[in-house]
Amino acid sequence: MTDLVPIRRALLSVSDKTDLIPFATALTNRGVEIISTGGTARAIREAGIPVTLVEDITGFPEIMDGRVKTLHPSVHGALLGRREKPDHVAAAEQHGIAPIDLLCVNLYPFEQTAAKPNVEREEAIEQIDIGGPAMLRAAAKNADWVTVVTSPRQYDLVISEMRRHEGATTLTTRRALAADAFARTASYDRAIALYLTSRSRAFPPVLSLDYALADVLRYGENPHQSAAVYRDPASMGPTVVNAEQLHGKQLSYNNSLDAAAALEVVKAFARSRANENEVGACVVKHTNPCGAAVANSVVDATTGAIAGDPMAAFGGILALNAPVNDEAARAITAPDRFFEVIIAPEFDHQALTILRDRWTNVRLLAVGWRPAARQRKLDYRSIPGGMLVEDRDVSLPKPQDWAHAAGPAPTEEQLRIAGVIDVAAKSLASNAVAIGGADLERPGVARLFGAGAGQMDRVASCKIAVEKAGPLAKGAVAVSDAFFPFPDGPEVLINGGVSLIVNPGGSKRDEETLALCEQRGVTCMMTGQRRFRH
Repeated sequence: MTDLVPIRRALLSVSDKTDLIPFATALTNRGVEIISTGGTARAIREAGIPVTLVEDITGFPEIMDGRVKTLHPSVHGALLGRREKPDHVAAAEQHGIAPIDLLCVNLYPFEQTAAKPNVEREEAIEQIDIGGPAMLRAAAKNADWVTVVTSPRQYDLVISEMRRHEGATTLTTRRALAADAFARTASYDRAIALYLTSRSRAFPPVLSLDYALADVLRYGENPHQSAAVYRDPASMGPTVVNAEQLHGKQLSYNNSLDAAAALEVVKAFARSRANENEVGACVVKHTNPCGAAVANSVVDATTGAIAGDPMAAFGGILALNAPVNDEAARAITAPDRFFEVIIAPEFDHQALTILRDRWTNVRLLAVGWRPAARQRKLDYRSIPGGMLVEDRDVSLPKPQDWAHAAGPAPTEEQLRIAGVIDVAAKSLASNAVAIGGADLERPGVARLFGAGAGQMDRVASCKIAVEKAGPLAKGAVAVSDAFFPFPDGPEVLINGGVSLIVNPGGSKRDEETLALCEQRGVTCMMTGQRRFRH
């Protein structure tokens, strides 16, 4: 074994052909013989670069639709042979096996294929790479002699090292690349196992998560805590982690939590929108919506959401599910407003200028709005000693299916508003009660008036919601994330002026609540679905 191993012979076989030709050119310019397979060899040859086919090395053609091409002693012996051991060298000479000094493989795109909507199982199965992981593991095992490359992001590192060391790589680099290779094959196998498990059972017998480090944060929830954010490679839709930051300082741990909470609300508004022009906006403080609204314009939705609790909105997180234009940016930057983070599918040039000029440090996140092909079905939360796992609650309100349990029949407008407020209520920390209605200053806007969240008893949440809503509670809709164990909570809401109460039902004392509603002429609807968020 030696520190510097010159690269004279390289095998390249890649699905992602990003920067393949510059990499192959750089290798060829240093006198490296290139061996390749199928489409990779074709791309290299079409670029005018000399290339030897693997089948010319193995003496065996690709068969079975390419399933078998590199699984051969002439390939694996060339990767696994220990050059410091005389018996390995003798075996290689006896069987005509020339060593391979560099292996460059990125695997079949299984993860991308499995993430496609309605992908057929057989299509996904065909994207399970067999020869690629086998070669990567062989090369990585023999990192004392072989340089293994798994990503186009590593090309510059390898070429730069070869330039510094007259065509050789160092042992330190080879071992670091080998660790990356084993990490890649491990994540690849986990993705396959998760896909196959998800099609046969709700919860896997062994939970293996593969998240890639996206960023080290300034600190955690508090300055004395360190923190980082990891990216879920299976996540394809609009998320905070996948967002493009267009302006402002680095996101903090708390920013990320609040921004994710706000984005989930407006994503739910988008999935349940009444018409294609309807826009949703949400302002979050400490992971709880303090304002939320739907309207037929970005300006009205934004203004309605801020109006939910202007004091709490100051320094909060604003999310929208429609692009921000200059008119919306002017509304956002009114003199009495300030946001830590603003999230939207995109910002036009003028909007960016207005927002950047108004606030030096505001974080502007463009998340796009590509629908998620496949959403991860499970949510994970760590606790000391283990992990809690549950199905994600992505269900949407269906007011037309709610049971009319007491009081006057609800109007269509009341049900529309109730659906909006239900999204806000389910996004609040339990015990949650949200009050909302039509914005009298902006026709067509349905918004949150006030909310009580995270209280130890539901009556306290009712009192806070009524206090926050103030006079707007008169004639409004109240939504509770769980049943009322006693009629005292509904009585607080009714005394505050609420005319429609929505709750899941299921209490032993439901009849007392229904009798109160009948007596006071208040409509009561029961959803049959609890919406806790702890």
